[in-house]
Amino acid sequence: MNSINPRQIMDKLLKEVSKSVIGYEHEVKLLFACLIASGHALIEGYPGLAKTTLVKAFAKALGLSFSRIQFTPDLLPSDITGSLIFNPKIGDFEVRFGPIFANIVLADEVNRAPPKVQSALLEAMQEGQVTIGGKSYELPKPFMIIATQNPIELEGTYPLPEAQLDRFMIRIRLGYPSEDIELKIAENIDLGNVNSINTVVSKEEVDLLRSLMHSVYVDQSITRYIVNLIRLRGMPAMLS
Repeated sequence: MNSINPRQIMDKLLKEVSKSVIGYEHEVKLLFACLIASGHALIEGYPGLAKTTLVKAFAKALGLSFSRIQFTPDLLPSDITGSLIFNPKIGDFEVRFGPIFANIVLADEVNRAPPKVQSALLEAMQEGQVTIGGKSYELPKPFMIIATQNPIELEGTYPLPEAQLDRFMIRIRLGYPSEDIELKIAENIDLGNVNSINTVVSKEEVDLLRSLMHSVYVDQSITRYIVNLIRLRGMPAMLS
């Protein structure tokens, strides 16, 4: 097996993403860890906090295919997964794959679409496949959905159902930048532009890190601590 240095890979990724967005180093680490762990991420924050730019810069710095879906109230499930299209040349239907067929899929403002459309992601997130015309099609690996959403207090949004929230491994809440970061943003007119982002992490490196994940030792005491934390969060408030 080829040697690999995860710290060097992370440093390269952070440096490259910082060309477009700054102040989100911790969030980039969380997204990369989620990708390696075969999970999906939900990013929540008010408009204007560079949620979309963060994901686009993160995806471009990786050697993986990327697609973006802008969720709107008139979106249909087939606009995400794909559909059967009649081809007059062959006199039969053929599959036209949707934007879900990519390694990293940005579901932008996912809570602006009604639950019926949001549910189009459930099979993909849980099983790594979608069903079109009664036939299942496997999605590329690795596969990760990064969804962004605005707080539900804003008009025209739909709360994500519990079944869908359960399929996200992590939930990242973005706050307003500090005064120092905001000053740097005001001084650097190139921030927000992802065209300068180069691929610094290859798909082979991502695949190797994903394979190494299974060899990480976790002591039983740590596992028990995690389980206890989860159980405590599920108990009634009166017991906390």
